[in-house]
Amino acid sequence: MPDSINTRRRALLRTTIAGVSLMELGLSGLVRAQSSDTTASTKAATRVTSFEHIRQVNAGALNIGYAEAGPRNGPVVILLHGWPYDIYSFVEIAPMLAAAGYRVIVPYLRGYGTTRFLSPDTPRNGQQAVVAADIIALMDALKIDKAVLGGFDWGARTVNIMAALWPERCKAMVSVSGYLIGSQQANKAPLPPKAELAWWYQFYFATERGQAGYEANRYDFNKLIWRLASPTWNFDDATYDRSAESFKNPDHVAVVIHNYRWRLGLVNGEPQYDEFEKRLAMGPTISVPTITLEGDANGAPHPDPAAYAKKFTGKYEHRNIGGGIGHNLPQEAPKAFADAVIDVARLA
Repeated sequence: MPDSINTRRRALLRTTIAGVSLMELGLSGLVRAQSSDTTASTKAATRVTSFEHIRQVNAGALNIGYAEAGPRNGPVVILLHGWPYDIYSFVEIAPMLAAAGYRVIVPYLRGYGTTRFLSPDTPRNGQQAVVAADIIALMDALKIDKAVLGGFDWGARTVNIMAALWPERCKAMVSVSGYLIGSQQANKAPLPPKAELAWWYQFYFATERGQAGYEANRYDFNKLIWRLASPTWNFDDATYDRSAESFKNPDHVAVVIHNYRWRLGLVNGEPQYDEFEKRLAMGPTISVPTITLEGDANGAPHPDPAAYAKKFTGKYEHRNIGGGIGHNLPQEAPKAFADAVIDVARLA
């Protein structure tokens, strides 16, 4: 280990970060802690390169892999990634929140990383309700009654669904690109040509050629999505490769393909989620305290904030994040996301 890293770690061990020790954080690469007169999210200025430990727990149909940071008795924050990303979208956010006293849980969604199906007979289902049910099962397995939820892309849709269907489990929510609950019926309506063009991969995945192409080229395919969705984010190969390991999950392609085909009504979901989907198809409002975020350079399809503001009937705030921030907002603007989590928790 380089002497510079040893020096930084020795310095960190001498510094109290909101009462949280380095061992409690469970993260590597923390550089320094700032004085107590700074905001909570900036108390731990970070240069984080990895989560040190990935835990595993049986939850519902899955054995879920997840990273954890912060004190075990702290208020819980659960952070959810999307496609084609993984838990490393939150690798710099987790220590910021841990330094503020939160217990941070960052799980791999089904089809990503170390998360595995417990049975080979379970459908590799990617419909919207099942991903939310997975996280409720995770909370049950970890004996977490209620949490602040945060997410983007699939993760934002999932926290929206959890807040709509199980508001008693959601203390507050941060959602990138706002309200993303959808329905198969709504997705039947054609969009203007320019909007349809942005969904090119959804139509590609609807074909057998698309499934075979994604299976054969998922590394390059997902790297292309990263560049298109965040056109001004100059990530390096090491950053992408770290997340690309998650796409090697044996169920990744099946879950992704099912997700997009389900949206278009080309495949069915599982019957036990039909009632959930009926409720979601009605576009339920969300009453828990919410902050929505949008980057100024989001190259992925996303709604205008004005279109969804009325969906949030509780305490609500929208924040536009400038500086060339694309679709992967948590990784591109970690401080802005961490600040939103801390602020929304205070609204609850």
